[in-house]
Amino acid sequence: MTQMDYKYSLLGSTVEDYRKRPLLLQVDETPMNLFAVLEVKRDLPRRWSNLGWFRKIRVYSFLFGLAVMFLITASYILTGDKKGLLLTPSPYHFSSLVSPGPLTFNLSSVKDYIHIKMVVKSIASKVEFRSSRQLPELKALVKSEPHMFSVIPRKFLPGVKNPCWYEEYTGNITSDPYRTNLYGRYSRRFRTVFQHLRNTFHEHLLHHNRKLYRMRCLPYFYIIGQPKCGTTDLYDRLKLHPDVKFTTFKEPHWWTRKRFGEASASTMWDNNAWVYFYDNTTKGEPPFLIQDFIHALHPDARFIVMLRDPVERLYSDYLYFGSANKSAEDFHEKVSESLQLFEGCLTEFTMRSCVYNTTVNNAMPVRLQVGLYIVYLMDWLTIFSRKQILVLRLEDHASNRKYTMHQVFEFLNLGPLTKEIESEITRSPASNTRRPADKNLGPMLPITKDILRDFYTPFNEKLAKVLQNDSFLWENNSKL
Repeated sequence: MTQMDYKYSLLGSTVEDYRKRPLLLQVDETPMNLFAVLEVKRDLPRRWSNLGWFRKIRVYSFLFGLAVMFLITASYILTGDKKGLLLTPSPYHFSSLVSPGPLTFNLSSVKDYIHIKMVVKSIASKVEFRSSRQLPELKALVKSEPHMFSVIPRKFLPGVKNPCWYEEYTGNITSDPYRTNLYGRYSRRFRTVFQHLRNTFHEHLLHHNRKLYRMRCLPYFYIIGQPKCGTTDLYDRLKLHPDVKFTTFKEPHWWTRKRFGEASASTMWDNNAWVYFYDNTTKGEPPFLIQDFIHALHPDARFIVMLRDPVERLYSDYLYFGSANKSAEDFHEKVSESLQLFEGCLTEFTMRSCVYNTTVNNAMPVRLQVGLYIVYLMDWLTIFSRKQILVLRLEDHASNRKYTMHQVFEFLNLGPLTKEIESEITRSPASNTRRPADKNLGPMLPITKDILRDFYTPFNEKLAKVLQNDSFLWENNSKL
């Protein structure tokens, strides 16, 4: 094998001079940066024994330094890519939206705490609430979702609370009616449920004029939000009422994520899919919202919203959906990063655009936007009347379940209950509570709570004003 020798040197005449300046590499007297392609000059073969110990040390030092720089650079790139900030482009080319705002900080000192307070103050100065939004026309909705409007009629069966209709069943009577249902095919969790549905499917078919018909229905009411606000507990208690029948499982996310009822806690706020299906012709805001389609198909629907202190909701959300290495300190860092991203978006776009911005929502390590309840509620109230939406607080539900459940029963016009059933509904233990491992992590840091309280306050104030109920200010700092 032919031996090679390369000329190289570290810029700087002395050790002290070298320590005072950045590390630069030089090849054949030409300076280069860390990302340059290393070019080498081939010299005549020499024996290693003639180089001397000093040259050997320089060679090893060069190789070691190059390896360290490579590892640092690779670590930075991989870490950034994991957060979706480097290699994941904006779906609609809003490249600046995933950049922090002008106020950057490190939360390791009191001085940096002041910086993040300035970021929150900057966000608060840009908060604005529109009185109404421009509602889309029906023909525009139909054009965007032609299949959905083609299979759901505009008139429904009389005498039924739900919007129901009969649909002719043309499938093979001996085949699996749920063979195209992905939940039925792949979900182990619902395997038993779907097997029961298969066994009883043909019993529910209507025979008329030598044809088979199956009844299809949309929900009479929806539990639309918010996540980690007690919707699972409300769902489990409502299931015990003899007049209530739910879907196969609580959260199919049909309207928000599948389109293919229910108690999906994403229905109120999750419009993230809009950017992948509609052109960006509305200055970063979705042209259609979930409620537009529901209203077009079922204008008399009713909705239940369960909310909680958004500060506590965010921490609960982090503990429930977070991955490994969860801690109050890690939550603190994720909150700070999310606030930077949100503030950065507000430097170029409206608040509503940033709330519905898919790129920002996916980039933020915690879901700050889910707690901006008033933004979503005001959009729902542009198309549904106030009497069609029941807004509850988890804090009230936790302290007096009997009262909140009676509110729900009255809102849904459900029949009376026996004392035994009512006792079972109101005295059952709470569902989907915090896991023991998450409880052991303790509460969030006081500094984090203070920051989040300032961030959510203007939104809570508007929410309390719209609902004419000061309990939605969450000034008691309740903790669940």
